[in-house]
Amino acid sequence: MELKKDSNAVSIDMLLIVHSEKRRAAQGAHMDPQADPGALLQRRGGFQGVGNGIRKWQKLEGNDLYGTQLTVEVHPRDAMPQFLKKFSLAKRLQGDKNGNMRPRQPGGKDAHAYPWDRSSLKSMPLDLRQFEKLDTYASQVTVKSGLDELVSDLLQEAHSDLERVRAIWIWICHHIEYDIEAAQEKDRQAFKPTDILRTQKTNCDGYAGLFERMCRIAGVQCVTVPGYSKGFGYQTGQSFSGEFDHAWNAVYLEGRWHLLDSTWGSGLVDTATSKFTFLYNEFYFLTHPALFIEDHFPDNKNWQLLKPPQSLRQFENNMYHKSEFYNKGMLSAHPETSMIRTVNGKATITIESCAPTLFMFMLNGKQEHGLLSLRKNGMKLEVYPPTMGTHKLQIFAKGNSDIYSSVLEYTIKCNYVDLGVQLPAELHQPVGPSWFSEQMGIVKPSHPDPIIHTSDGRCSISFGVEEGISVLASLHGDDGPITEETQRRYIFQLHREKRTELKVQLPHAGKFALKIFVKKRQEPGNYVFVFNYLLCCANTKVNWPVFPESFGNWGQDNELLEPLSGVLPANRNVPFKLKLHGIAKALVKGQDTWPLTLNREGYWEGSCSTAGCQEVYVMVLENANHNFYSYILKYKVNTQ
Repeated sequence: MELKKDSNAVSIDMLLIVHSEKRRAAQGAHMDPQADPGALLQRRGGFQGVGNGIRKWQKLEGNDLYGTQLTVEVHPRDAMPQFLKKFSLAKRLQGDKNGNMRPRQPGGKDAHAYPWDRSSLKSMPLDLRQFEKLDTYASQVTVKSGLDELVSDLLQEAHSDLERVRAIWIWICHHIEYDIEAAQEKDRQAFKPTDILRTQKTNCDGYAGLFERMCRIAGVQCVTVPGYSKGFGYQTGQSFSGEFDHAWNAVYLEGRWHLLDSTWGSGLVDTATSKFTFLYNEFYFLTHPALFIEDHFPDNKNWQLLKPPQSLRQFENNMYHKSEFYNKGMLSAHPETSMIRTVNGKATITIESCAPTLFMFMLNGKQEHGLLSLRKNGMKLEVYPPTMGTHKLQIFAKGNSDIYSSVLEYTIKCNYVDLGVQLPAELHQPVGPSWFSEQMGIVKPSHPDPIIHTSDGRCSISFGVEEGISVLASLHGDDGPITEETQRRYIFQLHREKRTELKVQLPHAGKFALKIFVKKRQEPGNYVFVFNYLLCCANTKVNWPVFPESFGNWGQDNELLEPLSGVLPANRNVPFKLKLHGIAKALVKGQDTWPLTLNREGYWEGSCSTAGCQEVYVMVLENANHNFYSYILKYKVNTQ
């Protein structure tokens, strides 16, 4: 292309930035999809704001390139602009058949190995610690006069193309707000770089355009890539057609192209309040192409940087792992399809993580109808949809933060309901002991599996308890006792030689959740839920009475051998045998008082007549110099 020079004799630097062979116009709003079904849950930082339309790409008359943007810088002859002088593009640009200079399109050596080899989330080796000083500096740079001076200030601490790109990325992600109103109104003026700097607001098109412009000033090759994305409003398995809904960037570093999305890296939009919140997301900086393709599909398949590239149909059907899936250290999930069909009324999901991680799930917005067990590096989830049809399953992970973030979503198709697998509504997650319960002070459990079957409604569960840890257990069934006090009386807790034993007598046949709580004795506060067992009994003849009621001064090291039933027969002599620590005297009080004597094995023994009384108490004198006895156990006497 030839340009006529005027009489002022100026030289022309033409930077032709090729964006695609045939760009389609793209408009529409896009936000990132991590929705939060509960107040305590966080999605990929909520809803991330992204694009409202991609710029129209027009064919330049006299040029056989579609989608070519021409930028002309005019300056006096033999003088280069300050930044082009310092960062010449000559070595980074290649000529087209007309001799024009443009960024090299991605080629064979840009196609990264697919699939992801788990070695890094990035497309090049990075130690993020090397950016700490630069990130702090770039995030604090302010706009003074214009874009050139802003870039000049940002590059004061940048000494390589990688650091220049990083400084620009950090500044945009920490200073540019997603403009919801402008995106909805499709206000094109709001997306000019000068207007973006003035308002510090834009949409995905503006983010990408500003990033490209700043990189160009810094002497780094950068292009804007339009395409489809799995963002706000995305439904599992949906098809993509028509106008593109998003834009991002590719930068050329160390001989290869790399992908990034500053819109999704900057923050989130809460759909309930339509407010933007800055929430930095490192995941979208130089993301590995095998991961970037999960929610970004470029208009030109070369910009996938994958070999072989994916088709649009593959993009639509592939499992979508949200950025938090990788940010939280997840490695893989099975099944690898977003649509699951139940087998005999059950769907099973497993996740592998690079470190112990806490998980939770929601089926149709509720933490019900599933068994989630933690593994050392991941989890296993068995889901039993309560009805036939389509169900939405969301899986959340906690990682190193205190907030659960959405990492996966599945659609479950159920064509059969097993009515025999109705789980208690009070069955919380996780089920069964794990690395987490060990971390909380419960070790070496007698029952490592989360489900315990009992033929007669009785079972005994034991585990080691670290010193200084107090344990509390309660039993919950859908049609069982309703008061917390009664729930606990189907469990009797014994402690011997640093192990705690839970004797359980189910009140009737069915399924029950046995919840385990712990707390440090010397610290204030409530007990913390750790895990639960699922207890199952099919014997309809089971009808065990509750255990005796224990009072607060029933010591953790005490041991009750008999009677274990909390309901004693009337008009009988009932033997008592129990081990009590640190007491001077013990007695049983009914209609009369019956003393207990200490035998050689350290047990207090004796008997009591239940004639003429409705309640029986075990009482102790803790100090021989005192006259006050305290209650430690209470029994009911059967009226029949």
